[in-house]
Amino acid sequence: MLKKLKKKFKQQKGFTLVELLAVIAILGIIVAIAVPTIGNIVSNSEEDALKANEELITNAARLAHVSGLTFSNNDTDVDVDNVTDAGDDNYYTVDHLVDAGFLDSVPDAVGNNGSYDNTYVKVVEDDGTGGIKFEFNQNASS
Repeated sequence: MLKKLKKKFKQQKGFTLVELLAVIAILGIIVAIAVPTIGNIVSNSEEDALKANEELITNAARLAHVSGLTFSNNDTDVDVDNVTDAGDDNYYTVDHLVDAGFLDSVPDAVGNNGSYDNTYVKVVEDDGTGGIKFEFNQNASS
């Protein structure tokens, strides 16, 4: 009986230590290549999300302007105390666009970009061409 057990164990095949180490080394190389690639994908997606939010807010301001919405700085019901660098220019704040229904909600902040609480879109009329430019300005607050 003991001889049969010894014979059975001798017939079993397995991986050697060298083979196992080779597999672990290959997996390590794959991980070393994959991790930076995934990090770049995440970084690129954050940049794309920031651009998409900027475009969303700017397009909402365009629609508000075409619809005849009163500028935030001319509307007495709109709090513009946080907008400090717009000067005398006409602009729409994000909160004003949300309150007027041109945005469903204030977009979520992406990454370490702060929030869109003090963000506004400046409306600049070009006297030479009669055109209108919309300038996105984000006063990021954490």
